Amino acid sequence: MYHVRMSRFLLFIGCAALVYGQVQPKAPDTLVFTNGEKLIGHLVKSTGSTVTFKSDNAGTVTVDWSKVQELHSSSRFAVIKKGTEIHKSEAAADIPVGTVTVANQKIEVTPQTGATQTVTTADTGFVVPAASFEKATGEGPGFFQDWHGGLTGGLSLVEATQTSQTYTSAVAMARTEPSEDWLDKRNRTLFDFNVAYGKVTEPGSPDIKTEIVHFDFERDEYLSKRLFLFGQAAFDHNYSQGLDLQQLYGGGIGYVAVQKPNQQLDIRVAGNYIDQNFSGSPNKSLVGITFGDTYTRKLAHGITFNQGLLLIPTINNTNDYSGVFNAGLVLPTYKRLSTSVTMLDTFLNDPAPGFKKNSFQLSVGLTYVLR
Repeated sequence: MYHVRMSRFLLFIGCAALVYGQVQPKAPDTLVFTNGEKLIGHLVKSTGSTVTFKSDNAGTVTVDWSKVQELHSSSRFAVIKKGTEIHKSEAAADIPVGTVTVANQKIEVTPQTGATQTVTTADTGFVVPAASFEKATGEGPGFFQDWHGGLTGGLSLVEATQTSQTYTSAVAMARTEPSEDWLDKRNRTLFDFNVAYGKVTEPGSPDIKTEIVHFDFERDEYLSKRLFLFGQAAFDHNYSQGLDLQQLYGGGIGYVAVQKPNQQLDIRVAGNYIDQNFSGSPNKSLVGITFGDTYTRKLAHGITFNQGLLLIPTINNTNDYSGVFNAGLVLPTYKRLSTSVTMLDTFLNDPAPGFKKNSFQLSVGLTYVLR
């Protein structure tokens, strides 16, 4: 009986020790500056000549490696040298992954198995968490993963002598693979859909209706960090211009003219086939060339500015040129909710008889950010 009780006691002690070992928290990371100041928290990442550290007291700080005297982290990181090209798992095998210690401007990487490797901070391009590194260099995500974007909705109601309702909604999604900034982009998928519907009713007068629908899809394949080929399709319906349906199909070449942490400018040139169907008019089949740009800039306080421009001269009928310009601001409001202010101007040089060439929209809505 004594042996049975002793066996149970030892088993209990063993299980308790195992559980304690599993839940025991890791030691916090430490960062020591050259002036002797010390921060406690955890290492986030390093990009080029800077390192980002999240301190328990000071928040997130980004400093040059030259100001770091020591750094110790018990978490695993991948240390990628400058100029290293990484595409898939076969290339990732040569990248040191392990816990990191920094002293004398040298990063020591201690893997779970094998010898410690040393990389100087001057030769280091990126230091990224091991989990992110392994995810990015493993099997690619499914088509329904890694999408970023938002859903926007707006509403205006008037009840007086005139009764009016205006509804706006939009979906804007983008997916870039790989999504990590330390890997060269392979492809990008863009998807946009927006609807504006309005009606004004007045006694003794016919209703006035506004109905604008737009959908577009684009797929980019990168040839280098800045150069890419793309294919696109777009569909438009604009009751205000007598346009039942316009279909655009085409493709071309794009270039990332500006690429900085807070802004990006892409320019594009494409050849397109355009089919236009107007109310009460014969269909038009056009061949056009698209010149366009998209620009995004992150402003202070989390505000984002977006702008896009398309100029479409036509070859087989030079009188049917068109253009689209849009601009907008996204202002963070509460958690994932943002207020959006958007302007869209569509120009058709040869609309249906009796309709204006220009269609202008200004809308304010609430956007829910998906990612």
